[in-house]
Amino acid sequence: MTYLPIVRRAALLATACALLQHAGLALATQTDEAAPVAGTRPAISALTAQPDAVSAALSGTPASTPEVTADAQGNVAELMRMIHDEKLSELRTTYNGSYGASLFFYPDDMAYYVALFQDKHFWRVIKSGDAERAQAIYTGFVQQTVQLSDVEIRRTQLEAQKAFTQRMIALSQDRASRLQADLDIARQQQTIVESQQQQSRAETTALAQQKSAAQDQLRATQRQVRELQRQLESGLPPH
Repeated sequence: MTYLPIVRRAALLATACALLQHAGLALATQTDEAAPVAGTRPAISALTAQPDAVSAALSGTPASTPEVTADAQGNVAELMRMIHDEKLSELRTTYNGSYGASLFFYPDDMAYYVALFQDKHFWRVIKSGDAERAQAIYTGFVQQTVQLSDVEIRRTQLEAQKAFTQRMIALSQDRASRLQADLDIARQQQTIVESQQQQSRAETTALAQQKSAAQDQLRATQRQVRELQRQLESGLPPH
């Protein structure tokens, strides 16, 4: 009779208890790297974000990644090391905003690793040899990512709405400027047209008066011509 399974289960239980003590660990500081698109499944190595953190955890050197520094000898470092060594199979991954949950499987020990992360940095890692328990923890982590991402998603939506409104304001202001420019030109042209119309009316009145005077002069000249013609032909036989 072998006691290896019992020893292994005791070790797993001790590890789980240690992780529960770290349940209050603060969220890892967000990086400038964009969060993955919801529903995608990245390569396992992408979740560690910084391979140097794994080496730092193994050597005992302080690392810049918050979760490795806080639990360098715990499940976080162990999971990162196994991901780095490509020993795990990624069974499930869910994203909500910058938060995500993953379920990994280590076939050599029939062990499951359930990870909660933000911006690709591991926050909590639970190791279990019980498939049903691992699935339950994963489901709980997924629900937690939904709750944690609510404010983040709302902020993203509001930022997009604000940016859209600002673009609409800019477009409206540009349209208003164009319309104002057209209106100014129309008003200027209207003033020019009215001035031209007034000048044309004055010229028309003057021309009408000049025409009337010319006609009077023409009639007078014609009368004079007829009178001179009559005098010239006075005493001559009629035609």
